[in-house]
Order: sequence, then structure tokens, then C-alpha cells
Amino acid sequence: MSGLLYVPVLPTRPHAAAAYSRLRPDVQSALAPVWNLPPRPGLPPAELAAKVRRDVATVSKAHRYSPAWLDAPFAGAEDVSVLTKLIPEASAFGLLRPVTGPGRPEALQAVAMEAARRAGDGLGIRVCVPGEWDGRTVDDVRHLLERADPLVRVDLLLDLGAVKEGRPDAGKEALRALDALVPLAPWRTVAVLNGGFPEVTTDMLDQGLREFPRADRQVWHEIGDSGRAYRGLLTYGDYGVQSPTAISRPPGSGGGGPSWGFLRYTLDGAFVLGRMLATGDGKTAHNRATAREFLAHPGFRGPAFSSGEGWLSDCAQALGRGGTGNFGTWLWVGNVQHMTYAVRYLTSTSSR
Repeated sequence: MSGLLYVPVLPTRPHAAAAYSRLRPDVQSALAPVWNLPPRPGLPPAELAAKVRRDVATVSKAHRYSPAWLDAPFAGAEDVSVLTKLIPEASAFGLLRPVTGPGRPEALQAVAMEAARRAGDGLGIRVCVPGEWDGRTVDDVRHLLERADPLVRVDLLLDLGAVKEGRPDAGKEALRALDALVPLAPWRTVAVLNGGFPEVTTDMLDQGLREFPRADRQVWHEIGDSGRAYRGLLTYGDYGVQSPTAISRPPGSGGGGPSWGFLRYTLDGAFVLGRMLATGDGKTAHNRATAREFLAHPGFRGPAFSSGEGWLSDCAQALGRGGTGNFGTWLWVGNVQHMTYAVRYLTSTSSR
């Protein structure tokens, strides 16, 4: 993973795979996603297997040449019989590297380790720190490493979960975790993941575009300014333009779905959001007006920046055949501009 700058956590959903596929080659080559299989509680094994295969196929089509990680962070012991077969299948060609972590069922840990041993291209160790760092986690990670094949390269994925304004100590907790975990192994990758995207309700967007501050970026800068010797080993990661909570929901858990959605845009210190209508006679006019607001925003980077900005420009000006989109469209548009922005920003800061 030479030159890796960025590790986004993405769901194994068509909109996320479409966003990855629409990235420019130089942007794509600078990042490697952690693809999250969603929770699917209560499904019979045959139905679960069919859905996991579909998810893996969706992601695999986008990763014909570049590696990533495949994780099942929500799986329980009841899913072992299905994942014992499917995780090795997905990892067989080395492009979707298996992931495990402390606190997971031992049988699923063993599945990931065996898949990594067979594929020979790496094992991700995802350590979650949703609050205060627990020093006992070090022993759990050390035990995992002792069980893994010593010839398999290991990647540390330190996942802070949701990082918003109400969590001012997230940077300090990340540094405590890194101080303890980095010495445990010759990690190939050490990625720090955190999600700063807000939970959005319709009343938040009543008055046009609204900006939400990005506490997630503050964490990354705090780590960088700490002076730690391992700073040069670290890779930035986030949850794209969705919150960790959104990615952790079972597919279809929203019932019939709301009558509105929203467009997302990423700035240095804020996310800009604007409401879009999914139904109703006035949706096309409303949605084009919202897109025009984004184009008029002083932070808009222009239609040539990425295919996300290009779609916004076309939507605002009623160009092309894409209409004003739907929930999946708004998500891929948001993720394309976000991932492109993240890589461009990290490229510029790493060269200073």
C-alpha cells in the first residue's frame, strides 16, 4: 500500500461502490476503503449467504486492481457458518483483505486469520475506541497477533467511531491507544478512523444550506501536532459522508423511507448540507434550487474538481439526463466530492 493517504470506511452498498468507481485514477490509487458488511440480524443462513455474496460482488467489481479491506464488524456467533465460507472466498485473490478485532467471537477471528493466511496479503486488526481508551485492550490485541500467521502482514485500523463536538478528549484517547498499540507489531498500515458527520433531522435544513463544524479533523491535527515518533506511520481515515450510526443500521431499517434527503459538501472545517425532496410535485424545482445554492457557496470547488461537483453543476443547470437524483445519487455525489477533497488535501499537506 505504498503511497496510501486515506482510508474511508464505506458500506458494501451500490451507492458507495459507485462513488469509488467514479473517482479519478490518481485519487483511487491514494486510498483504500474498509468495506463494512451491514448487520442483518435474524436472517436464515441461506438468505444471509445470498445477501453477503451480493455485497461482496458489488464491491469486488470496483476492486479489480486495487486492494482494500472487507470487514463484518456487526457479525455474531450465529453468522459463523455463513462467513466461514464467504470471507475466504472474498479474500482469495488478495484484493479484499479480511479484518478482525478484539472482542469478536473467537470463531470469527479464526475465520479472518485463516483467510489472511491463505490469501497471503494481509490481515486488518480493527480496534474500536468509542470513548475512553481501555488499557486492557492491549492484551487482547497481543493475543490476536500471537494467533495470527507470523508471515502475514498486519494493518492496524484504530476506529474512534463518532467524533463530534461533545467529545473533546477524542484526540487524547487516540494518542493513548496509539502509544500502546503501535509498538506491538511491524504494522504495514496504521490508520486512524473517525466519523464527524452529523445526525441530520429535517428541521436542521429548513432555511437553506447549513454548515456543521468538523470535530473529526481537529482530532487528526491534534495527533499530528503531538510530536510522536510514529506520526509518519499514520494514515488518515473517516466514514465518508455518513455517520458511523448510519452505516451500522441494517439495510431497509428505515421502513418506507422519508420524503426528503440531503446533499453533502465537504470544506476544511465544516460539512455543508442542503435538503433535497424525494417526492412531491415541486421536488424538481426545489432540488435544482438547492443545487444552485451549492454552486453559489464560496467553498464550491467548481465542476471540474470531481464527478460529484460535475453532477451538482448539471443538476443546478438542468443539464444532462440525470434529473435531480434520489437517495443513492445524493450519497455517491457526496462521497465522490468528499473522497476527492480528502486525497487532495492530504496530498498538499504531506508535501509541506
